[in-house]
Amino acid sequence: MPEQTLEADVVVIGAGAVGENAAERTANGGLKTILVESELVGGECSYWACMPSKALLRPGTLLQAARSVQGAAQAVTGGLDAAAVLSRRDSFTSNWDDSSQVKWVDGAGIELIRGTATLSGAREVTVTDDDGTQTRIAVRHAVVLATGSVPTVPRVEGLDGIEFWGTREATSAREVPESLLVLGGGVSGCELAQAYARLGTDVMLVARGDLLAKFPEPARRLVEAGLRRDGVRVCLHTATSRADAHDGGVTLSLAAAGSDGETGTADTVTGAKLLVSSGRHPALAGLGLEGLGLDPKHLGVDASGRVAGVDGGWLYAVGDAAGKAQLTHQGKYQARATGEAISARAAGGLDGDPEPWSRYASTADDAAVPSVVFTDPELAFIGLTEAQAKERGLNISTTELPIAVAGSSLYADGYQGWAQMVVDEERKVIVGMTFAGPGVGELLHAATIAVVGQVPLDRLWHAVPSYPTISEVWLRLLEKYGL
Repeated sequence: MPEQTLEADVVVIGAGAVGENAAERTANGGLKTILVESELVGGECSYWACMPSKALLRPGTLLQAARSVQGAAQAVTGGLDAAAVLSRRDSFTSNWDDSSQVKWVDGAGIELIRGTATLSGAREVTVTDDDGTQTRIAVRHAVVLATGSVPTVPRVEGLDGIEFWGTREATSAREVPESLLVLGGGVSGCELAQAYARLGTDVMLVARGDLLAKFPEPARRLVEAGLRRDGVRVCLHTATSRADAHDGGVTLSLAAAGSDGETGTADTVTGAKLLVSSGRHPALAGLGLEGLGLDPKHLGVDASGRVAGVDGGWLYAVGDAAGKAQLTHQGKYQARATGEAISARAAGGLDGDPEPWSRYASTADDAAVPSVVFTDPELAFIGLTEAQAKERGLNISTTELPIAVAGSSLYADGYQGWAQMVVDEERKVIVGMTFAGPGVGELLHAATIAVVGQVPLDRLWHAVPSYPTISEVWLRLLEKYGL
């Protein structure tokens, strides 16, 4: 088998958005950096996750927004053009062509090698390309795992014997199915159920538990109402005991009826397509971690991304591979900190663990992770939930209220929303915030700044929200709190 040998300061395995950020930082730090990718440069977010899924969702959200305002509603005479929606989706994935991303990598001074990478020894990576050619890379400073995550498939009898969609197939589909069964009530399941329902698909969502379980109850119920309004049949607290293929589709056998009884007395449901969306786990299998004495099911990773238990501290992990929040923006944040830490250590400018909140530490991972669920209504969240705060021993209070301000009433007729503020009463700062309602994703960064900056409530009271905007909910929360 042909083989060549190279040397590099840093090798980043995985050229998704997270890997690109890590590689850019080390290259900017003057380190010779090699980026390894077995699929498309740009990764999951660009081609199969964030961008195509939000491109599928946005037209339906915009159409619903128009229907929610008298005057505009009368101008709406039709539904979505599914072919046009799919075509626009394709433009956001560059038609699954990564040439522009490859051009960026080259312009950033990063070397790209295509192939499958394994850790073949201490400070050594071996890349095997499609032709079987192996490239062995001796690494002087760091190897960064930015391999992302892969779907977790539930244990359902018969599922391994049928064809079904994962989120990749759902976001890249060439046609809109007549009917769709969605197995899973998490973020992707809810988003894609609504997207396809608005494209004209008959959708049923089946969840073993509740929808979006980490969010407060009032927020979950608003999303459930939004799904039902769009015709999604929602079957909660229901186990799926078996999956079978049949002519033209899939049948699921349900262990129990939904709490709302929507499945009636029948114990089976059928659909032309089945989407399994039951979570993801770090893509660490096959990397050779066992040879380093590491458990590929879980890595211990510090705030600079360095993997515990590796002599010399040369191995790092970022993004989904690190086993932290599975969010592109958070992974990119980790990658920036890790790239800066590697560069500083290589130059002798960083000894030991970095200081919290420095440019070398992803400190926000601990208690300031923002996330948005792009259903309609949206959910937006930052920090700690009420339960998480109590588990940490914090003395907290919660303030919640409907979003009912001048800005929301102008945004949509009959606007329905909800907000919750979690306050650490010892420090008088916000440690968690949840918004639910149309358009609330754009409120989240202000909350993120308040949590990360630990802005005292009596100072936050002076941040006057513009009138009339939905942001006026901040004033109402603080007034209800007692300020």
